[in-house]
Amino acid sequence: MSQVSYFTEEGLKRLKDELHQLKVHERASISKQIAEARDKGDLSENAEYDAAKEAQGLLELKISKLEEVLSNARLIDESTLDMSKVLILSKVKIKNVANGATMQYTLVAENEADLKSGKISVDSPIGKGLLGKKVGDVADIKVPSGTMKFEVVEISR
Repeated sequence: MSQVSYFTEEGLKRLKDELHQLKVHERASISKQIAEARDKGDLSENAEYDAAKEAQGLLELKISKLEEVLSNARLIDESTLDMSKVLILSKVKIKNVANGATMQYTLVAENEADLKSGKISVDSPIGKGLLGKKVGDVADIKVPSGTMKFEVVEISR
């Protein structure tokens, strides 16, 4: 049984675009490589042919996995989310209780997480610790170096 994955519109579009790129462009490129290697003669001792066939297998596996993820994808309706507590797609401003440093993150599905753009997974330790919290709540979050306390300062969309 496959796991349901939740996506924003942007994340779902990016996944569909990647699948299209693989199916249309990458498949054609590998087919061309196989044809060129086949034209070079004896296939039993043709390393180019073997490499192209292996690349084809890996590509088909990747396409299959993406298709499976897409078949179990669900679009998140942002208009129905309760903004009084931290949920997926919440933009949350938190303050480290120990040193007073503030950070802002958007909680997203695992496959859309990108720390550089401030998107953390709801499955990460910080994401899990913040889920369900309201403004003013303090979350005790277990991290590899111990336990950290973060106060929820603001929740927005």
